[in-house]
Amino acid sequence: MGGSTSSGSVPVRRLVWNKGKISDGDDWVASETAVALMYNCISHVVMMATPLDLEDFAIGFSLSEGIVDSAKDILDIEIVDDPNGIVVSVMIPEQPFDALKDQRRNLTGRTGCGLCGAETLEQAIRPPRVVEGDLQVSHAAIQSAIEAFAQGQELMNQTGAVHGAAWCDTQGNLLLIREDVGRHNALDKLLGAMSREGQNDNGFVLVTSRASYEMVTKVAMANIKLMVAVSAPTSLAIDMAKASGVSLVGFGRDQRHTVYFGAERLTA
Repeated sequence: MGGSTSSGSVPVRRLVWNKGKISDGDDWVASETAVALMYNCISHVVMMATPLDLEDFAIGFSLSEGIVDSAKDILDIEIVDDPNGIVVSVMIPEQPFDALKDQRRNLTGRTGCGLCGAETLEQAIRPPRVVEGDLQVSHAAIQSAIEAFAQGQELMNQTGAVHGAAWCDTQGNLLLIREDVGRHNALDKLLGAMSREGQNDNGFVLVTSRASYEMVTKVAMANIKLMVAVSAPTSLAIDMAKASGVSLVGFGRDQRHTVYFGAERLTA
């Protein structure tokens, strides 16, 4: 599988005005570029993304969008730099590719937008997968993960411009973190990394953004039973949590968080 040499951040010169005084110097900004996902040499979607962990992104997107049922169905991934961005070419077997062609939609995604280009309501609002299995997580574990997350976001701490998604065990330990300028992309990268590293679903996802419908749906596709967001959920996210059985926690901040659905999985 091929790889790009792109970086998650780039250096820039800037001026700072602070209380009437001006200073200049160097800074770092998050990289953002067009990433085209192709399946069996046919373009499927173009997303604006941070060009890091793109193999994880391709795997996670393929799984969370239901293009393949398992990472084992991905035969190869080739990542090639292009003058206009990066091309990620994914090879999948004939059966899922035929199904993809039947429901193919040409999307042009934008940062933070998961439904751009959907042509019908049926395409936009997919029935969620119902999660299976038991999970018990304490409120203290959620707080432990929230506290550790800020220090674990290296690209965010460097640039101040990216979202993060973390996989946490039931004790609140952060096992994996992925970052991107797009919140959906960060989550897809995390799901792809979990699949590659053989992580089981006995834990929870922590995200730096609001909890949207699409993110709950992606989490449910991975059979993850708890999602914690640092910001608020939308009404449709709560509806999807109820339909899928995903426990949903919002406003995950220091010393507080709010349970919107699935409180039976949370212990004192």
